[in-house]
Amino acid sequence: MKISEAIALVTGANGGIGQALVHELLERGARKVYAAARNPETLAVLRESYPDRIVVIKLDVTDVASVKAASKLAHDVNLLINNAGFSGDSGALASADVSNAKQEMDVNYFGPLNVSRAFAPVLNDNNGGALVNVLSFLSLVALPLMGTYSASKAAALSLTHSLRAELKAQGTTVTAAMPVQVDTAMGAWTNQEKVTPQEAASDIVDAIEQGVDEVFPGELSRGAAGAFIADPRGLQAQLANVLPTA
Repeated sequence: MKISEAIALVTGANGGIGQALVHELLERGARKVYAAARNPETLAVLRESYPDRIVVIKLDVTDVASVKAASKLAHDVNLLINNAGFSGDSGALASADVSNAKQEMDVNYFGPLNVSRAFAPVLNDNNGGALVNVLSFLSLVALPLMGTYSASKAAALSLTHSLRAELKAQGTTVTAAMPVQVDTAMGAWTNQEKVTPQEAASDIVDAIEQGVDEVFPGELSRGAAGAFIADPRGLQAQLANVLPTA
């Protein structure tokens, strides 16, 4: 789709990738962006940057009533970006309990499912449009240090495949974005080189315009994707050495 014709909704717009996506869409000429977050006050500075084309809305992706209210307000959306995410940096067994795992599934899997179910009819009413799920390279491989997060993103990738199949008839393109570690608060778990939020946003928006099924934003992500394609078991074995501490 052409970004100049886009009316977008970005969940988790107060995060690093979310803010970068909003800026990228508007800089490329998007007509309007609904910037969504659980706490709209965190979006005040972002709204001041583009007061005529940003609409700040309250949205908790884990609350079905909140999601439905957002879909009624943003009834003109033709581009949906499910970007909200949560990581508890938890191993599957090393954590004291499964509270982080449950929240990761609520936000990272059930969140996109809730939002996609509510906005699928909206996209249909607006000529199909496009849907993007911002996932993670850990959708493809598990990092034991973040084992439950990896599981939630793998579930979300499977969901993305299903959404693509079900939404094909209404002309909605569905893209999975799978970056490696990004230089955001969520990426603070590692000191390794990271993709910048701006780099991630630019490549994701390129993918929207191209209508591709998958995008690995940033050179680091593309390198990781190449390693996965060449030897998926070998890469998984390498990551298996990154274990959580008790």
